[in-house]
Amino acid sequence: MTGAGRRRLGAPWRRRRPLRTRLALAVTSAVALVALGVCTAAFFVVRGALYDQLDLSLTQAARLAAQRNPDSGPDTLAGECRFLAAPACAEVVPADPARDPARPYLLPVDAGTRAVAAGRRAPYYTSIVHAGHPTRMLTTDYTKGQALQVALRADTVEAGISDAARWLAVIGAAGVLLAAVLGYWVSRTGLAPVTRLTATAERIAATRDPRHRIELPPPGREDEITRLAGSFNTMLGELEQSVTAQRRLVADASHELRTPLTALRTNAELLARGERLTVEQRERASLALGRQLREVTGLVNDLIELARDEEPQPLVEQVRLGRLVEHCAQAARAHWPSVPLVVRSTDEVVVPGVPARLSRLLGNLLDNAAKFSPAGVPVEVELTVRGGRPELTVRDHGPGIAPQDLPYVFDRFYRAGAARALPGSGLGLAMARQIARAHKAELTAEAAPGGGALFRLTFGA
Repeated sequence: MTGAGRRRLGAPWRRRRPLRTRLALAVTSAVALVALGVCTAAFFVVRGALYDQLDLSLTQAARLAAQRNPDSGPDTLAGECRFLAAPACAEVVPADPARDPARPYLLPVDAGTRAVAAGRRAPYYTSIVHAGHPTRMLTTDYTKGQALQVALRADTVEAGISDAARWLAVIGAAGVLLAAVLGYWVSRTGLAPVTRLTATAERIAATRDPRHRIELPPPGREDEITRLAGSFNTMLGELEQSVTAQRRLVADASHELRTPLTALRTNAELLARGERLTVEQRERASLALGRQLREVTGLVNDLIELARDEEPQPLVEQVRLGRLVEHCAQAARAHWPSVPLVVRSTDEVVVPGVPARLSRLLGNLLDNAAKFSPAGVPVEVELTVRGGRPELTVRDHGPGIAPQDLPYVFDRFYRAGAARALPGSGLGLAMARQIARAHKAELTAEAAPGGGALFRLTFGA
């Protein structure tokens, strides 16, 4: 199998490894590497310290040997070199081999020793084995043309190094085991919110119920994962509101459509038996069918508009609000010829927005005001700037809004008792508020002084 094939087969196994396992392995590896690194460094530090102490003893022994025998010739000065017991074994070696004593040297003599005696090399330390024992030897200059060799057994140093190695190995193994325990603990506690988040997401996917939430720790113990869980809870809250609004919209729409659809079916069945109807009855049924079709069409269009998202940013432009108000007023006058519309605009106001959507907002406000105004009584529209913010008011002189109805006038399909006999779907004001919020404006309703209703649209709110 090729290398690429092996990589393809191995990749799924790597992807299936849980995040908790990967985090535990990462923490374990990091702590284990630190523990092993510290133990290794400690071993070399201890080893170096022990040898430094032994080398210091050799240096002191060489100084004492030179002080006791300043004029000695090539020979062993002191010590039982065979056993290398204290005091240190010392011998003098000349640079010229012809000056060597008749008996052999007890310590090894080589070219390096002759070089030190001749002054061509600096003093140095050597680790040797003498008489079956580990030994440390110092070769240094003695007198002109001679070198001094001093040796001490290194059994205690080697034993100390071996003990240190064993203990550090035990400590390193314990450190690796502790790293594994810490890695498991960190992965378990650190990913606990993620585990709860995953369980909540799986439960929502299984039950399709967005009311579930992730349990958060008490205040003061927040971290990045807790913030993620909090953001997920916020998202679930928004999802729950969206699902609830969608279900309510569907339920309200089905309720509102049931009556006109029943009437449509009745009139259609009536027209299907047209041979049994008089001309007058057939004409009346046709007119009713057309009127109901227009109502259903308007209701469906309102639902579509209400369900639309915010307009995309490229459609936003600078809109001259005064001209748009006058244009919408002209359309309302044509639709409601019996109700005068009085427009007062004292400032040239420009706001960012989508002209078509703002026209729909203003049209809904004007239609609502004209629908409740008595014939011949004007609807007053005023455009001003208050506190640096454009403000549009639409005031009618109708029956007004009852205090118990005021909190619900912008709800979908809500119709006050006085409006149930009037045409409309109950979506106009809900759509107007949605468009206002999409344009970062605030639309409110209140009772007008002297009677009637007053709707106030404030931009930049």
